[in-house]
Amino acid sequence: MEQRRLGTSGLVVSEICMGTMTFGLQADEATGFRVMDRALDAGVDFFDTAEIYPVPPSAELAGDTEAIVGRWLKTKPRDGVIIASKIAGAAHGWFNPPIRNGKAALDRRHIRVAVEGSLRRLQTDYIDLYQIHWPDHGMRAEDTLEALDELVREGKIRAIGTSNDNAYGLMKGLWTADREGLTRYDTIQNNFSLNNRRFEDELADICRREQVSLLPYSPIAGGVLSGKYNGGATPEGARFSDYIENGGPRQKAMANRFVNPRSVESTERFMGIAAEAGIDPVTLAVAWSKQHDFVASTIVGVSKEDQLDPILAAAGLKLSQETLDAIDEVSREILYPMG
Repeated sequence: MEQRRLGTSGLVVSEICMGTMTFGLQADEATGFRVMDRALDAGVDFFDTAEIYPVPPSAELAGDTEAIVGRWLKTKPRDGVIIASKIAGAAHGWFNPPIRNGKAALDRRHIRVAVEGSLRRLQTDYIDLYQIHWPDHGMRAEDTLEALDELVREGKIRAIGTSNDNAYGLMKGLWTADREGLTRYDTIQNNFSLNNRRFEDELADICRREQVSLLPYSPIAGGVLSGKYNGGATPEGARFSDYIENGGPRQKAMANRFVNPRSVESTERFMGIAAEAGIDPVTLAVAWSKQHDFVASTIVGVSKEDQLDPILAAAGLKLSQETLDAIDEVSREILYPMG
């Protein structure tokens, strides 16, 4: 599997990253172990988690995913696996309530408490990549970056990144780090898929010019690009089926963002392109995500082991220019299907 550098850091990782947010809820621990083992055997050496996982977050389960990853990690050579985790940050709706009694912040105290908690659950003495799960642009960037820089100097984290950020937030963080001589963000983890290409509008150019790597999440658009929601289907056990049928207002809004008439229409078009190319639509989506110069590693997630098959088929795959042109035509005709 191709290896790529994260920003200008010393971290070189597989072009596919195994996300773990389903472990402990949609997927039990045994399934999580099998998925991680199979991914590692296939050449995936990069695993992403977070202190609030599994998703959707709850006070009862927060931290369980890191604990599962930690128990698995103890069975592997530590320096052969790259582990990324995240701090929940300030109160941003469903990202924060279970963490530190809803009082989490991106200040020195909370960052240190969060890192120590993640290290304990992961059963390791360092985290390779530590990320801000959701930014807080109301805080002084210096306060957050100074705290993270201290932890880098102590060896508890190796590199840092941001997530769910915008062009202002990324540039403000980079400018502040350069001005103050602090550790820079090497990565940004944002939603990016065939159904959500907004990252290309501004952030992609920042990544190229500032040598920051995108770690795209939801490259299959939460499973939508597999086609399983086509025709109004709500497959049993699927995350957005549960959100649509049982979720609160925030979860229903998220489901409607991912699953709507325009996103289903574009998915049907992309499935036709995949058929022409002779590959699974999931393989098409993951391969397309990897085939960008600003992307280092595409984060994938599964709840069942067999869902790995079309994902791993994208490793090393390069889509033809004809296929890329056909994809671009759909994106022009159905602009921003996720709003």
